[in-house]
Amino acid sequence: MNAEIFAEWMRRQGRRVFRTSSSYWYEAGPHVLQAFPYHWLISPSEDEVRTLLLSNGMFSVRYSTLLNSPAGKISYHIILHNPYNADMLKPQARAGVIRGLEFCRVEQISFERLATDGWPLQQDTLERRNQSRSMTQQDWERICRSAADLPGFEAWAAVSDGELAAAVITCQIDNTWCMLYELSHRKFMGKRIDNALCYDVSRNLLSRENVEGIFFKVQSLDAPSTADDFKLQMGLIPKPVRQKVDFHPWLRPLATTATHRFFEGLVQRQHGMPMLTKTEGMLRFYIEGKQPIVKQNWPACLISGKRENRKPVK
Repeated sequence: MNAEIFAEWMRRQGRRVFRTSSSYWYEAGPHVLQAFPYHWLISPSEDEVRTLLLSNGMFSVRYSTLLNSPAGKISYHIILHNPYNADMLKPQARAGVIRGLEFCRVEQISFERLATDGWPLQQDTLERRNQSRSMTQQDWERICRSAADLPGFEAWAAVSDGELAAAVITCQIDNTWCMLYELSHRKFMGKRIDNALCYDVSRNLLSRENVEGIFFKVQSLDAPSTADDFKLQMGLIPKPVRQKVDFHPWLRPLATTATHRFFEGLVQRQHGMPMLTKTEGMLRFYIEGKQPIVKQNWPACLISGKRENRKPVK
């Protein structure tokens, strides 16, 4: 599978997709572009970004770039490479995998089943993340069914007594598998089925021919710092990168610390509003990304030693 097939998946969902010399882009939110494939580290020129924004009526763009790039917020990708085995898991996660496999069977399922039976899991996942307004059932069904006949897409689930307990959507782009959606229901959490699904699927994908690794996610704009603790306990690796956010030239003068404080206040008063939380995150990443790298705060998962130690990795 190549990036063009992924672009077709986006188009089928009704998203606008653009191609530039450095990457593909899709409209992740109203007038906001996200570069994809997500694991690509790109360095678009100022002219490329400016043309992309002005020609398509966009307000902002977001992409991952190299750690030695001149601008961008210090961030990370969560990835995994071979070898991957139980020794890489934290003791609690290792015990969770054993317990989870006692209660479930991990198997590949159809996208049609995921579209219908998977919605309660996705809905519960969104509620736990305070993002219930970000997706409807119709959106979810379109996401699943848009991938059904595209090569390189797979749906996997942990099934307990015939019921979906957790699931993932994956796709292979070139030599990398990407975890696109991870969902579960809280009633199964005590059985540690998430651990079993993550471990079993990861081992399966990495065992395939010509696979270099798995990309799980890029650091979120608005999730708490503890959001990726589960993945780190499962032995996944945080790879340092820089995330670059840029705004339309007319909006840059408004992207100030004062504006960011204003949106921080709105987020605190209006809980569960995805557009507000994403806007606050975009402003924060833009402002922090303009600072010299030596003055930026490194994410906790990139810090050496214990989590309490806040000194950056040398």
